Amino acid sequence: MSADLIINDQLIKPGSSVTIDLPLPRLYTHALMTMPIHVIRGKKPGPRLFVSAAIHGDELNGVEIIRRLLKQPALNKLRGDLIAIPMVNVYGIIHHSRYLPDRRDLNRSFPGSKKGSLAARLADLFMTEIVMKCTHGIDLHTGANHRSNLPQIRANLDDAETLSLAKSFNVPVLLNANLRDGSLRESAAELGIPMLLYEAGEALRFDEHSIRAGLQGALGVMRHLGMLARRKTRKSSSTEPFVARSSQWVRAPSSGIFRVTKSLGGKVKRDEVLGVINDPVATLEVPVISPCNGLIIGRSELPLVHEGEAIYHIAQFEDNREVAEHIEMFQGDISPESAIDGETQIY
Repeated sequence: MSADLIINDQLIKPGSSVTIDLPLPRLYTHALMTMPIHVIRGKKPGPRLFVSAAIHGDELNGVEIIRRLLKQPALNKLRGDLIAIPMVNVYGIIHHSRYLPDRRDLNRSFPGSKKGSLAARLADLFMTEIVMKCTHGIDLHTGANHRSNLPQIRANLDDAETLSLAKSFNVPVLLNANLRDGSLRESAAELGIPMLLYEAGEALRFDEHSIRAGLQGALGVMRHLGMLARRKTRKSSSTEPFVARSSQWVRAPSSGIFRVTKSLGGKVKRDEVLGVINDPVATLEVPVISPCNGLIIGRSELPLVHEGEAIYHIAQFEDNREVAEHIEMFQGDISPESAIDGETQIY
């Protein structure tokens, strides 16, 4: 990879910190649109990492994670380059929408095309100006609308380098997830760029627990890559994460009002009752039954459900009890009382 870094025809020199407004197609009102890119180049060479958020415009935790990341004093001694993109899908951010104005999902439009749809053009621009110039990547996500995810990393864990990166993110759960057609992760993999996808929290909401875990994780990856100085970790932070090789969604057996009995991170047993769906008019109650042993890594937050709707996401592990205990320790490690490299608390 070239030692030079050029984004939007602007040469960024080592030891500099700049913000670049990458031009995007205008709105139909003639208003200009840009994608803000923050670039911090260390004085010494090293890996070049991109950290992106809001590829889905309603997924906001990553925007705050990147804001806090850019304020870290440790970046003053950065080795290599950090390229941070807090709002990839600026159009979706404006409209509080997962999608682009053409109703396409940007994360199903990679690697894109200069002559394709709006989504394809934006994907091509992001690949050309950012991804192809990097050695590693982290993409920050949340659950979809009205769905919450336990902090987790999804990646190709069969690749040794990617697995090593995933462990350094230091969340309790790693999910060995298949590559999806048209995803940023798939396009990065085709270029040989190891990449992690962080999932935590809910769309259109800030979740402090998820934000702090994401910040801690990004810093952990940068230390692992040698971009930041390593620090002595606390004993409770050094437990190996657990890898889930499979997961499945539990779907509503009927329509009605859903009352949950299990929370995110909770361990469940096969045939255990996860909640009850009530008919809003009649007295009928239908239990929601777990199809397997596992750990809840995703859950619907909306009480109104239709038959067949996905309401719980369960990951399967060899030892569910040990995973649950690890999650409890992890939650204590990133509580508001615990400091993360001198970050400024915002409430």
